[in-house]
Amino acid sequence: MKFNLIATCAAGIEALVGKELRDLGYDVQVENGRARFEGTEEDIIKTNLWLRTADKIKIVIDEFDAQTFDELFEQTTAIAWDKMLPMDAAFPVEGRSKNSNLHSVPDSQAIVKKAIVNELSTAYHRHTRLPETGAEFPLEVAISKDHVMLTLNTTGASLFKRGYRVEKGEAPLKENMAAALVMLTNWYPDVPFLDPFCGSGTIPIEAALVGRNIAPGFNRDFICEQWPWIDADMVQRVRDEADAKADYDTELDISASDIDGNMIEISKRNAEEVGLLDDIQFKQLAVADFKTDKVNGVIVGNPPYGQRMSDATRAHELYRQMGKTFKPLTSWSKYFLTSDLEFEKYYGQKATKRRKLYNGSIRTDYFQFWGKKVRDLSSLSSFKEK
Repeated sequence: MKFNLIATCAAGIEALVGKELRDLGYDVQVENGRARFEGTEEDIIKTNLWLRTADKIKIVIDEFDAQTFDELFEQTTAIAWDKMLPMDAAFPVEGRSKNSNLHSVPDSQAIVKKAIVNELSTAYHRHTRLPETGAEFPLEVAISKDHVMLTLNTTGASLFKRGYRVEKGEAPLKENMAAALVMLTNWYPDVPFLDPFCGSGTIPIEAALVGRNIAPGFNRDFICEQWPWIDADMVQRVRDEADAKADYDTELDISASDIDGNMIEISKRNAEEVGLLDDIQFKQLAVADFKTDKVNGVIVGNPPYGQRMSDATRAHELYRQMGKTFKPLTSWSKYFLTSDLEFEKYYGQKATKRRKLYNGSIRTDYFQFWGKKVRDLSSLSSFKEK
């Protein structure tokens, strides 16, 4: 069976999700906060397993316009819910509404729930309450400008929950955002990679997953795997196919450092959980002490933002130090995510490109400083970066 599907994501990375889907072979339509595509049950598992930058894969059950609760009820009741939901299905209904006549989210949720109960009770000849003791089918009613979209979440907890984060730091970066930061660079697995503010290790771990071509969802389950119409043998086959695509032969040069030794220990535990500890060199190190003879590398960093006034001075001092340490590495490309829109002033260099991204609810910019690659690698032994 073919479904209308959406991959939801954070604002600013829709194009990345679209590219990932196209690379997997799908026709895609990119919209604000999501990418639409079509697929079967197998595609639902495949995209949940492989998408690095998406939040959730949802089935679009129906879309229609509604300005009254009667219209919402009638249109929802007209859907053949029994084709999706078994008689004992647990089906919580979440909701959101924006710029619509039906602005009361609790009322919209209640109306949709009642309509589904009506349809299922008729279809299954139930005269008593539905048990809701079986597998969970999380539904959402999303209303925007009087346009209703009813969706079924196949993922469960967001795809950023990869299952490897045993411990986290104070302000952790979500795994799918860390993957987006890596994928927005010019890094390839055959060149050096550095995260100088690695925190709990999310960016270097995501880089190693990319470098090894490991499906980011390999270490977790998806809620749809409990549904009776998702075939367990098919799921196992798709997972086995993903495992077979992993590349454990390429040599990776991924380094991660942090001034806080405790964070380095946490990073190591997280990398060990995902089986990538041997692929990342972790080191307790201040930015000022970083030195390298390597060339053509890529730095990806999520430095402290200094959002509180008391931290701003320290953050600006760090940005100056970053400029002093990293600017001389002319063959390296550097990418820094910060909410301080004056970052370039303190870093001491104008970015080649800036990209607006949202780290959770925080508006940030991704400052990109592109390096000039050393082409003649035969002279590397005598080469020193100016």
